[in-house]
Amino acid sequence: MKTTVRRRRRLYRKQRVKTKTQRFPEKLRLTVFKSSKHIYAQIVNDLERKTLVSESTLGKAFRDQMKAGGNVKAAALVGSLLGEKAAQQGIKEVYYDRNGFIYAGRVKALADAVREKGIKF
Repeated sequence: MKTTVRRRRRLYRKQRVKTKTQRFPEKLRLTVFKSSKHIYAQIVNDLERKTLVSESTLGKAFRDQMKAGGNVKAAALVGSLLGEKAAQQGIKEVYYDRNGFIYAGRVKALADAVREKGIKF
C-alpha cells in the first residue's frame, strides 16, 4: 500500500520523538493523536503500561460543552479537561509526546491548555 509523503515524514518525526521519550521511562508521557475531525490525548505510565488519564473530542465531558472537534478551540478544551483530570490524580509533570505532529495549531493549543492547569513538561 502506498503511503503519502506527508504521512512518511510524520512517522519519521514520531520515531525521533520516541527515541527521546525512551530515555525517561520513569516519567509519565502525555501523547496526542489528531485526525481531521477529532483529537485524542492520554497520559501513559510506560513502566506499568497503563493509561492513567485520557480525554478526546468524543468524550461526554467534551460533547456537553462543544459539538465540533476538529478545530483549535476543541483542542484547547480537550487539553483543559485532561489537565483537570490529571491534577485531580496528583500528576504534576509529564513528557509531551506530540506523536510526530508538528508543534503548531491544535497540538500547541492542547499543550498550552494542559500547562494552564499546572502540569509541567
